[in-house]
Amino acid sequence: MKPANMEYRVSIPEKVTVKLDNGLVSVKGPKGEVQRKFVFKKISMKLEGNFIVFNVIKPTKREKAAIFTTEAHLKNMFKGVLEGSVYKLKICSGHFPMKVTLKGSVLEVKNFMGETVPRTLTIKPGVTVEIKEPEIIVTSPNKELAAQTAASIEQICRRADFDKRIFQDGIYITVKDGVELK
Repeated sequence: MKPANMEYRVSIPEKVTVKLDNGLVSVKGPKGEVQRKFVFKKISMKLEGNFIVFNVIKPTKREKAAIFTTEAHLKNMFKGVLEGSVYKLKICSGHFPMKVTLKGSVLEVKNFMGETVPRTLTIKPGVTVEIKEPEIIVTSPNKELAAQTAASIEQICRRADFDKRIFQDGIYITVKDGVELK
C-alpha cells in the first residue's frame, strides 16, 4: 500500500542562501550564484528554515525519482557555489605544434594537424578558462556549464578521418570536477 504523504528534506549548508520563486531555485555562495528551474506537476517545494522541503500526496516511482534527482542537482549547485567546479584538459600535439589562445571569450586553436584556418569556440558567460601550456583549466560555479565547456573544447579537435592510434594530437579532458581520469 502506498503511503498517503511523502515529505523529503534537503539541508542547506552554511554560507549558502537559497531563494525559491515559482520553481526557480537561486543558490548564492562565496564562489558565485547558480539558478535552475525545477517544474513539477504533483510535487511542491518550499523553504522551511535551513531546509528545502518536498511534499507529494500519494507518490509514485516517477515522483520519488524526480525528488531524488532534484536533490542531486541541488547538491551539485551547493558544491558549485561553495567550492566551484574545475575541469582540466591537456593539449597534446605530436605531429604539428598546436597553439591555443584565448581572445576575450573566444578560444582559438591554430595549426591543428597543419590546418591553416583556426578552429574557434565561444566560451559561455559564467565560465572562466585559463590556458597554462600544456593545460587548460575550466572553472565555474555551475557544474553543468563547466562540463559542457570542457566537452566542447575537447570536441573542436576531433577528426574522424585519422587513425587515433597514430595521430593522438588534440585536447583531452584529464580531470573531471575533482576526479582524475586514468
